[in-house]
Amino acid sequence: MKFSTRDRYALRLMVELANRGPGEPLSLKSVSDRQGISQKYLEQIVTPLSRAGLVSSSRGSQGGYRLTRPANEITAGDILRAIEGDLVPIPCLASQAETCPRRPQCHTIGFWDGLRQVIDRYVDGITLEQLRTMKADDLPLPELE
Repeated sequence: MKFSTRDRYALRLMVELANRGPGEPLSLKSVSDRQGISQKYLEQIVTPLSRAGLVSSSRGSQGGYRLTRPANEITAGDILRAIEGDLVPIPCLASQAETCPRRPQCHTIGFWDGLRQVIDRYVDGITLEQLRTMKADDLPLPELE
């Protein structure tokens, strides 16, 4: 599984929004200037985040984007799934996938499903608030059991 530039930029955008006061809007131009990401690209990224209910927007001179929930209630998993959909290492584990005809005799499906569970637990165990306050050398390791 490889995470895309869109995934990385979505996390960076959401951290920028989390750095604002609650309900305080932030323009994509501001994020673009601070993060060195084109405003056009940010517009493409913010659309699925908005559809997922993670951000809302307001128009006008004081408009912009804001988080819809506190940063400690949004996980990295919420953000990544809004951009990518299911976070699965192989297509047959996706929620919308058709059942693979080889599944009954597949000896590796347990391995791939276990990896999916580890990924889910990890990304769902890191909140936007933790990302916001994380230092460059911090490595968050939530309990994986």
